[in-house]
Amino acid sequence: MNFTCNKKIIGARYYIEDTTRDLDGHGSHTTSIAVGNYVHRARFFGLAKGTASGEVLFARIAAYKVCTALGCDSSAILSAFGDAITDGVSIISISIGSSYQENIEEDPIPIGSFHAMAGGILTVNSAVNNGPFPAYVSSVSPWILSVVASTIDRRFIDKVVIGNEKILTGKPINSFSLNGKKFLIAKKNSEPDSEKCSKDSADICECLDSSLVEGNIVLCNGFSGYADYEGGKPIGSIIKDFDESFPPFVSPLLSLFLSANDYDIFRSYTNSSKIPKAEIIKSETIEDPNAPIVAEFSSRGPNTLVSEIMRPDLSAPGVDILASFSQVVSPSDDGYDKRSVKYNIISRTSMSCPHVAGIAAYLKTFHFDWSPL
Repeated sequence: MNFTCNKKIIGARYYIEDTTRDLDGHGSHTTSIAVGNYVHRARFFGLAKGTASGEVLFARIAAYKVCTALGCDSSAILSAFGDAITDGVSIISISIGSSYQENIEEDPIPIGSFHAMAGGILTVNSAVNNGPFPAYVSSVSPWILSVVASTIDRRFIDKVVIGNEKILTGKPINSFSLNGKKFLIAKKNSEPDSEKCSKDSADICECLDSSLVEGNIVLCNGFSGYADYEGGKPIGSIIKDFDESFPPFVSPLLSLFLSANDYDIFRSYTNSSKIPKAEIIKSETIEDPNAPIVAEFSSRGPNTLVSEIMRPDLSAPGVDILASFSQVVSPSDDGYDKRSVKYNIISRTSMSCPHVAGIAAYLKTFHFDWSPL
């Protein structure tokens, strides 16, 4: 793959895999949020079009790869902290964390960041994504700056038009278009006596019978994180959204998450019509007048380990964030999706953390003597 070096990355180390290459897009996305250059007409298939830039343009990046698709290694995290301190970095931005409040003396992030603090280096950490339940923020140590995700004034919505011209609205981020054409809706995803698909797996689209659904829109009564699009080859999917706090995400094909009530309306139309059809429309952008508010998925306090220390510290943009992306992985992280993109739209506290890290780096250029605390 051809690319031009822009001298942004001045160091890269790996600890688990034998490559520093970003194989899931997460590191590219978070890094460009912090220090990315100006990019005119940045967009994701026409969505979020505009000029993109990181928080501090003149900064440089040293990358430390401590995670794989299977997770992040504690010894690798500690090694990376040690190397970053030795390398003389100014700010550490770490968009990973535990799913619960782990003992500070055993969690590698508080341990590593303590040594960074002792060396005059601020560590900015994402609060992770276990909201809206209380006491799930994982970055609770007093020497870490803990960041949650908030919404921005741009929001994406999706629409589906069913055969009776009723319009239903939902999510996620859908970059595909049927150009005004309606497609058949599959009335069932498999036969009741199918040896291939159990009823439960077919209901949530984990198993699809291509003889029934290929080229049609399928109905999924829930979502486990996997759908059998490769096997079933549907044109699109309508999914019942049981967890409306789940952030918007990029779909590997025409797809729409509907609220339970709207899904039931769609299902009722499908069952009552002899030839049910629908058109899933490409996402559109609307203004969100309620922004900024803390995203529902963002972890909350209180800090149950050190009750005297309030956590999290602050919020930053973390919903529907357009930033750079690795071109070796699809934007939906689904094997069915063969697209390769330079920019992607992601929602997580991982995206809010580098916003704050970039601002901290900018402030440090004016105040070299400021302590991390």
